[in-house]
Amino acid sequence: MNKFEPEIEFQPKNVIKTFQEGKMKEALTYLKAKSPFYQKIFSDNHIDIEKIKTLEDLRHIPFTTKEDLQTHNKEFFCVEPSEIRDYITTSGTLSDPTTFAMTENDLVRLAYNEAISFTGAGGHPGEIYQLMTTIDKRFMAGYAYCLGIRMMGGGLIRVGNGIPELQWDTIRRIKPDAIICVPSFILRIIRYAEEHGIDYRNSSIKKAVCIGENLRNDDFSLNLLGSKIKEKWNIDLYSTYASTEMSTSFCECSAGMGGHHHPELIICELIDENGNPVAEGESGELTITTLGVEGMPLLRFKTGDVARFHYEPCSCGRTTMRISPIIGRKKQMIKFKGTTLYPASVFDVLDNADYVENYYVEVTSNEIGMDHLTTYIGVKEPHEDLIKDLKDRFRAKLRVAPDVQFKPIDEIQKIVLPEIKRKPTKFIDNRKKD
Repeated sequence: MNKFEPEIEFQPKNVIKTFQEGKMKEALTYLKAKSPFYQKIFSDNHIDIEKIKTLEDLRHIPFTTKEDLQTHNKEFFCVEPSEIRDYITTSGTLSDPTTFAMTENDLVRLAYNEAISFTGAGGHPGEIYQLMTTIDKRFMAGYAYCLGIRMMGGGLIRVGNGIPELQWDTIRRIKPDAIICVPSFILRIIRYAEEHGIDYRNSSIKKAVCIGENLRNDDFSLNLLGSKIKEKWNIDLYSTYASTEMSTSFCECSAGMGGHHHPELIICELIDENGNPVAEGESGELTITTLGVEGMPLLRFKTGDVARFHYEPCSCGRTTMRISPIIGRKKQMIKFKGTTLYPASVFDVLDNADYVENYYVEVTSNEIGMDHLTTYIGVKEPHEDLIKDLKDRFRAKLRVAPDVQFKPIDEIQKIVLPEIKRKPTKFIDNRKKD
């Protein structure tokens, strides 16, 4: 077993639990000594960390929220400014961005996280990756990939996002083995290749490590987006899930049965609306405690992401928990015509319509305060038949059909990816706030 296949991930569940409880105690001791925010939490709630001995005992500690991070950002810092080597901010998808400070050891930990994730996805020294995401704009993920691939011994081409012509020129010149990108962008570069006579099916690319969008349904079968990519281009697809706050990623192995948990890096809980653990097999809000983070560790942080855990051993030999595709974000849940939706399910339908060049989805409140859903689509040749086709697709997949309206492709592009943003904004929530 190589150094990027941690032995703990192949151990019996009781061994993993005992291992995590040891790491948990180290984290609590560090927070009590270093974190102004958690020192106050422990004091105000009369928490004796010596009595927190099992993972179950974590329930005696209050949750940390995104609002806490925004309101008390600097109080989470556990090191002096002279020890900080990199400043990162969250994407601010649902709220104002939060600053994260990373020490030298945090950056090594980040590299290790990606090295074991890429290795689990079949990566190996000498493999060449083409990075189709940004590493600037205070973005953690792109920088993490650079660090992790370097630690694993792979090669990296930092092309960045967009510009299909440059992507294909790079593939032709350097012949990378794999790409790292948002999966819907794969359809865009496929379309460009088809329009320009590029034999993409016989290129050097053998796999894609995908971020930011689901590739799979809840049963791990490929969703409409994943199926469309495979139908066009038979490369291996690996889905990942991560966030800045976690400083950890969950990456699929070749089995494609969920993102593997790394117990040496993070403790995970799933909670219901009342903050209680959900029953095994049920969905809940992912809540995390980081392990081994120096600059800005988090304790029982509510991510806002809804998922399920799977505990059966994987065919790859790992016995760690696997996380399902993200079902949605709690704050983005939509109640539309009696049906509960998340934006990802709407995106899935739109991504599978070849004639849709780009789009965004808006939810508003109607005159009686109920959610109203509208999709704005950009197409080359607008026609009412396209609206009817899309509504039929929505009803087949979701049982309900939102309003569909045309907008110029260029206008949508400016809304979805303005220059100041590093991630596409495909969902806009304009509901009336309480």
